[in-house]
Amino acid sequence: MRTQSNMFQVDKSLETRERVMLVGVMLRADYSGSNEGREQDFQTALNEAEDLIAAAGGDLICTETAKRDKAHAALFVGTGKAEELAVIVQQHGIELVVLNHELTPTQERNLERVLQCRVLDRVGLILAIFAKRAQSQEGKLQVELAQLSHLSGRLVRGYGHMQSQKGGIGLKGPGETQLETDRRLINQKITALKKQLQQVKKQRATRRKARLSGRLKTFALVGYTNAGKSSLFNRLTKADVLAKDQLFATLDTTARRLYLSPEASIILTDTVGFVRDLPHKLVSAFSATLEETAMADILLHIVDVSHADFERQMDDVNTVLEEIGAHEVPQLIVYNKIDLLSGEDKRVAGILRDAQGRAVAVNISVTENLGLDDLREALSELAVM
Repeated sequence: MRTQSNMFQVDKSLETRERVMLVGVMLRADYSGSNEGREQDFQTALNEAEDLIAAAGGDLICTETAKRDKAHAALFVGTGKAEELAVIVQQHGIELVVLNHELTPTQERNLERVLQCRVLDRVGLILAIFAKRAQSQEGKLQVELAQLSHLSGRLVRGYGHMQSQKGGIGLKGPGETQLETDRRLINQKITALKKQLQQVKKQRATRRKARLSGRLKTFALVGYTNAGKSSLFNRLTKADVLAKDQLFATLDTTARRLYLSPEASIILTDTVGFVRDLPHKLVSAFSATLEETAMADILLHIVDVSHADFERQMDDVNTVLEEIGAHEVPQLIVYNKIDLLSGEDKRVAGILRDAQGRAVAVNISVTENLGLDDLREALSELAVM
């Protein structure tokens, strides 16, 4: 059996983007509250999925929605809706259908047979973006582990596997392996990757020990993807971490020493952004990187306060922090992008303090350079506590 020698090699010959249809299904069990609230949550999830498709390099042609009490066991969307989607696929020349949900291997396979094109669920879409963005050797190992774990239950594909060498969203990486790759080979590869990542974990622990020997506190930037973490990291440390207005622009953890005052210096680390329903496979695979967050002295929770759903995004971040054992690490909330607010929502740059006078949050705008001196003041206070 032949396997791909370089699972993360970018196909330079691809010049056209895949034509993608997004499908969202409002399941009654997934949403609570008023009808208006359910509709808003559902639309927010769809908008985020559209951004994910753009981040993966897809060309979103159309979006289709449906409502169900519960997912159809075989097709998720139901037989009638699946047939309706098949007609749309043919009419618009759709190459990839993305469902903004997690599908079982059986549902994914059955949908491919009915739609006669490739089908990718939300987990596969996020994995595809991570595969595209991974730069460091560690990042590539972690993404490959997550992809292989996801692939292990999807070895038998009903349609489109013969086109896998062509490339495309979700086919970069382990998706390019031959169909005859069996679970035994994949499990062997997973075992080897875990051993490599264990070695990386030891090396990271050694570097962390060296940093801690300097008695400097570690502050880790956390937050929803595209909240402005890397932009803030660059502004404070004068680093050159990739910072773009897109989801998951950076995956690799970067640490820099930050001088705050003659009395205070800290180690500032930038980490991968979180997202709603972040696949557990990724949380597990990125445990070595996310461990930096759990081991930090203070978490700087960066929030895009201009986002209509920023409070839910904060809850999603805290959910992941609990998964990785970082929920008890003290947080300083950093409300970013205040320059985009107006009217009743408008905020003034500066430090927000509790009844005891301790800094609990800071209002800033990285792009407009608002409140950054206040942030440095808050960091200095926390560094010497």
